[in-house]
Amino acid sequence: MLRLIISGCNGHMGRVVTDLASRDPDIDIVAGFDINTQKLGSYPVYSDPMEFGGSADVIVDFSHPSALDGLLRYATARKIAVILCTTGYSSEQLEQIRAASEKIPVFRSGNMSLGINLMMDLIRRACAVLGDRFDVEIVERHHRRKIDAPSGTALMLAEAAASALPYEAKYVYERESVRQPRGKNEIGISAVRGGTIVGEHEIIFAGLDEVIEIKHTALSRDIFAAGAIRAAKFMAKTKQPGLYTMSDVLREV
Repeated sequence: MLRLIISGCNGHMGRVVTDLASRDPDIDIVAGFDINTQKLGSYPVYSDPMEFGGSADVIVDFSHPSALDGLLRYATARKIAVILCTTGYSSEQLEQIRAASEKIPVFRSGNMSLGINLMMDLIRRACAVLGDRFDVEIVERHHRRKIDAPSGTALMLAEAAASALPYEAKYVYERESVRQPRGKNEIGISAVRGGTIVGEHEIIFAGLDEVIEIKHTALSRDIFAAGAIRAAKFMAKTKQPGLYTMSDVLREV
């Protein structure tokens, strides 16, 4: 039985993870962490992770970057694997995550969807084949409540493209102030916010007289929770400290 802690348990995604995990016979949710300590599920909720003295195998975090310090402090002290699904980390926080991964298994992904992570593999393949003959543009769309822009997923897709392009890519986030033709080494990233859009990500390869598009649409948050639970089962078997991604999970598919 996998003993699971859900960080950000009373948020939108935390409640979805709770629902899916509660229906999985192989998972026991032992605690939740949240600034709102209202008990919405069958498990106790703590505002300070250090208040929980029970045993756990994995922490799934869908909270906020501000919760990172306390979460990593708890996970490293208790030697518990942690899955970071939160986006919007600063460069200093990314360094904190890297340092923690030298002590415990840490999984981090800007998007927990298996489809998005497969899309990243397709992007790397496309960039390797198309090279500098096609311009690369990324458009992401999310609901009006999303705080960070561009999304962590859009940056993941840009990084996947940049890793396979034959030049050092420059990310361009807006063109209003740029009064010049598009540079050959640019990756354009545009963000749209509105309504209740769960998440749409599209990458456009625009060449001479032809355009190739790869698009992923999330129709519900269940896909992110399902990916997190899949990652939790993978990380529960992972004892070696290190920084893991969904690519490690996909290798088992």
